[in-house]
Amino acid sequence: MFVNFFKAFGRINSGGFIIGAVCLAFYFIWESFVANKKGFIKLLPTPLLIVFIGVGLNALFGSTSFVQPLSEDHLVSMPVAKSASDFLSFFSTPDWSMIGNVQIWTLALTIALVASLESLLSIEAVDDLDPYQRVTPTNRELKAQGVGNLLSGLIGGIPVTSVIVRSSANVNSGAKTKMSTIYHGIFLLLSVAFIPVVLNLIPKACLAAILIFTGYKLAKPSLFKAFYKKGWDVFLPFVITIAAILATDLLKGVILGIIVGLFFSFRSNFRKAVFVVNDDTRYLFRLRKDVSFLNKAIIKRKLEEVPENAHVIIDTKRADYIDRDVVETIEDFTLHAPLKNIKVDLYTSGFVDHGFSYKVLANNNDDASLQRNYEEVIESVLHGNNNNNAKNKN
Repeated sequence: MFVNFFKAFGRINSGGFIIGAVCLAFYFIWESFVANKKGFIKLLPTPLLIVFIGVGLNALFGSTSFVQPLSEDHLVSMPVAKSASDFLSFFSTPDWSMIGNVQIWTLALTIALVASLESLLSIEAVDDLDPYQRVTPTNRELKAQGVGNLLSGLIGGIPVTSVIVRSSANVNSGAKTKMSTIYHGIFLLLSVAFIPVVLNLIPKACLAAILIFTGYKLAKPSLFKAFYKKGWDVFLPFVITIAAILATDLLKGVILGIIVGLFFSFRSNFRKAVFVVNDDTRYLFRLRKDVSFLNKAIIKRKLEEVPENAHVIIDTKRADYIDRDVVETIEDFTLHAPLKNIKVDLYTSGFVDHGFSYKVLANNNDDASLQRNYEEVIESVLHGNNNNNAKNKN
């Protein structure tokens, strides 16, 4: 993809370059001009103006010798029907003999995954563009898309997805209900049926300018700055996902972005799961969220760094989950702590059983043979709470 991008500079079409540059520049200027305007000028659809400019410039090139006009390869190409029967001939039925072809099913599955993913991403973007910040029901959208593509395939059509360009055009035009997309489809069908000759005059360069401007609005430099300010754990997955999509394709790029995002999520959870602070010989070990086996090494090292004659408080009340290996590490430390004259207080939640042995919970580490007794654990916790309440009252 990048090789072809650089090769393109050696084969620049002057007419297409001028049309694309003029249309893109006009788009930016016009949007800034009408930003604070009201009335009829605000209702003019900018993409439609861009199309008129592109068609007009190409017609101007054709009537003058200044620049060579664009060839058919650089214009929209729609089949032109001369009659109603000719138009109906564009529809076709599937070749059912290919139903058992493995390549057909592989391709169909790939298209389904990519189309669904593209639709979900477009929905996320459109929900952000919606001035009312409504949330699109994704399941209903995918079901409708599946039914639509199934019916489209039965009459010779190609798969469709939720596309950000059409959706943003609806939003920018002031659409507020689902009828806008229905009208959108009706007008597309009528345009293809009755004015294909006019559509074939549209240069692809002006359509490219519309796409570039739409992409710019969705990924402004300010957006990159906002993600950068949120931290590397947010900024890197964002940038890596974009780079991977450009270097490969949408599906691979998003999958790689998800993997990178999961890595930073695990990394963040790993760092926040264990909090250690000390004041002279008093140490506090606080376990939070999910404490996995990955945290075992750092917990073990920090516990062994506690000096002699210290007082250690291990607070697990805020932990939702503690891996069994971590529990055993804490129990082992509690057992051999008296050898260094270290006092250990273990605080656990009365609502979550993390699996600590009874004698550890009872702060009785005289015997290395630890056995679990749930009734004694509950009694010990209640007895400890009652003692603490009595001390507080005194």
